[in-house]
Amino acid sequence: MTGSRIVALGHYQPAKVLNNEDLAKLVDTSDEWITSRVGIRTRHVAGPDEPVDELAAHAGAKALASAGLTPADIDLVLVATSTAIDRSPNMAARVAARLAMASPAVMDLNVVCSGFTHALATADHAVRAGSATRALVIGADKMTEVTDWSDRSTCVLVGDGAGAAVVEATEAADGGFAGEQAGAIGPVLWGSLPEMGHAVLIEGTPPRFAQVGQSVYRWATTQLPPIARKVCERAGVTPEELAGVVLHQANLRLIEPLAQRIGAVNAVIARDVVDSGNTSAASIPMAFSKLVERGEIRSGAPVLLFGFGGNLSYAGQVVRCP
Repeated sequence: MTGSRIVALGHYQPAKVLNNEDLAKLVDTSDEWITSRVGIRTRHVAGPDEPVDELAAHAGAKALASAGLTPADIDLVLVATSTAIDRSPNMAARVAARLAMASPAVMDLNVVCSGFTHALATADHAVRAGSATRALVIGADKMTEVTDWSDRSTCVLVGDGAGAAVVEATEAADGGFAGEQAGAIGPVLWGSLPEMGHAVLIEGTPPRFAQVGQSVYRWATTQLPPIARKVCERAGVTPEELAGVVLHQANLRLIEPLAQRIGAVNAVIARDVVDSGNTSAASIPMAFSKLVERGEIRSGAPVLLFGFGGNLSYAGQVVRCP
């Protein structure tokens, strides 16, 4: 077994929707102000009785059902999140318990907005090394729980949700990627700018989300395009060959210029941020799952997944659409 592939995807969002007009009743803002600056119109908000692991378990269950698998088929659970309040049991263990899994390895990864692409790479590595046969990889965050609702620069951005992928081993000699095997996962390129870690924060008691928006915007639009192009190079595809681009759904005014500078001129660009807001680690798998569910990208076509944000970290890989 020399490669891995994404078998299926799933996503979940809480039922409650908060639109821009609702926010205007809480803080000095307006629909025009929000849409002109960040492009967001609505976001989903989890209630106090909807913890992160519940969101994650719903997305995971949907991915398993789509794959035609049962929880017993999974031997590794990875949950990317930065909004887990409790230390133990971790989110992965709680998800495994909710789904009645037998004895999977359970790990959380906190790389904030690039958490899912880090977790997907970790699952790929574990499967390639033979230490796992099937992994459930989830990005889930409840950003509204760490938000200062009096700060209009951040409260207009956030939403809650979860997205999941089922990853399994493949016996294709090249890992299935060059052969366009549906779901095949290309090599990751990841890194960070640790001296700029203060640009995105979730800290304090109670923890609160804050960021230096202009610093993050400049870094993302100037430093990340060549890195994203190198991700494509590692996978053996050109940006022009990409059928889809799923970037971290931070801000529509950031996503569009970044996709343009990458050179993905023929790709479907995920714009789920308009309806879901910034859901941190959930944003990439949730947006990808919706594109696949709507049939907007053909099976086997190359899709760039690229996460970036907190720690000024990034991780990206090109995958074949399942």
